[in-house]
Formats: sequence, structure tokens, C-alpha cells
Amino acid sequence: MTDETKAAEPIADPAVSVVGPDDGETIVLGTTRMRVLEDGSTTGDRLGFAESVLAPHTPGPPQHRHAQHDEGFYVVSGSVRFTVGDQEHDATAGTFVMVPPGAPHTFANVTDRPAVMLSTFTPAQYVQYFRDLRDLMADGRALTPQASIRTMSRYATEPATDFA
Repeated sequence: MTDETKAAEPIADPAVSVVGPDDGETIVLGTTRMRVLEDGSTTGDRLGFAESVLAPHTPGPPQHRHAQHDEGFYVVSGSVRFTVGDQEHDATAGTFVMVPPGAPHTFANVTDRPAVMLSTFTPAQYVQYFRDLRDLMADGRALTPQASIRTMSRYATEPATDFA
């Protein structure tokens, strides 16, 4: 068998992940409920995928930048305000926002209705950041700015202080 033949052969019985509507890991961060649909375990950490429900008037994280991963957001319902540097974008249902590494950004639900969005994280290791935040907020503890920044730094993320 040649190397070309080996490369063209399909992977024997690759694992397929099916996450039903009541399945997935739930992470609650304040007034945001995230459901992790893919944490990278099926994709070799290439892609993470989550559904987030933002309650009305949910403030987002401080504006920040990721050095090593892309983050995509698809608004399923409601409206989410994305702030990118000095620009604000009110993204309604059907809008997709792609944030490449280095771009300052944040998001919030400034409306009186819940908003639902799907998010992608490439690579998927960033899903662990949300788990770490959840653990920091366990037992009703408040998330301090210092603890948040320390957690961000473990995932090559930093506050975009030039837009604070």
C-alpha cells in the first residue's frame, strides 16, 4: 500500500456525538446559562460549541482579546449587543459575529427579553475557561476582577484595557 492510498482511506468507525435537547453540560454564570454541546472531546480539541441563554439585562464580560482562538456567535433569538472596540452592533436573530484572535470584544443583552446564541471556540480548550469561572463562583462567591483576569490569562486572553 502506498502512502497516498493510506491517506485516502477513511477512518474506521469515527465517533459521532449526538447531543439531544435535554443533554449537554450546563454551566451557569450569573444570569447566563450555557449548555456545552461539544467540548472538543469529539473534534480532537479543534472545535468547541455551546448554546447560551442570556437573561434580560445581562451584562457581558469586560471587553477582552483572545490571542490564540477564534470565537463565533450566532444569534438564534432575541438581540445581543456586541461591542468591538468603540463600535456597537445590535445583532438580532439570524446574525453571525466572528471574532478573530486579537480583536477586542464583549457582548450583552440590553433588552427586556432573553437572548439565545450559539458559540464556537477554535480551538476547543477555551470551553474549560467557562468551567473555571463556574468553579470560582461556586457557593455564591462573587467573581472579583482580579480572579477573572487571572482565569483569562490561563487561556491566552486579556482585558482590552484600551477600550475599558
